[in-house]
Amino acid sequence: MKKLVYQVWERAALYLPTLLMGVLALGTYWLVRSTPVTAQASPSAPVRHEPDYLMNKFSVKTYDGSGRLKSEIVGAQARHYPDVDTLEIDGVRIRAYDDAGQLTLATASRALINGDASELQLFGDARVVREPVPDKAGVLQPRFEFRGEFLHAFMKTERVLSPQPLQLTRGQDQFTADAMEFDNLAQVMQLTGRVRGTLVPKPGK
Repeated sequence: MKKLVYQVWERAALYLPTLLMGVLALGTYWLVRSTPVTAQASPSAPVRHEPDYLMNKFSVKTYDGSGRLKSEIVGAQARHYPDVDTLEIDGVRIRAYDDAGQLTLATASRALINGDASELQLFGDARVVREPVPDKAGVLQPRFEFRGEFLHAFMKTERVLSPQPLQLTRGQDQFTADAMEFDNLAQVMQLTGRVRGTLVPKPGK
């Protein structure tokens, strides 16, 4: 059983970079950089945790050199806090397309992006979905979905953490765990705590 579980998630890890890193990285840098620049507060003024600007019902899109849509970030409201240089977004929805035009979607109740867009946190019903997509050999890979209450992505080190219970679904196979750590550079995913999995046999096997 352990060997089978390892083989299933070893194959799944090949597509996690697109699912977890690509969708979170695309567009976040441009969203942070496209927000207004405000004047620095006077050194004598007390620093308070208050937003210096708001964006309501906004959409930020990025395109490649040919004009094709690469990513879009939509939110109900965004607030920038200058004291910690973070952008907080309510009702966030992120769409990202890879080079083949395949769509990955991420949604959450709230997102938090730091000043240089090197970290992104998703809070409340965080969900990342990649619909079925063919691999390089033309074999259709099943739908992949992550669902949990918290997701923390580190863009520079290409790591994704979730210290809270989560559910991972690949086709009809499903795993739940108390926590997850994914290292894209090492291509290693660790599920810890109470890990449970359901593997559905393929037809004819």
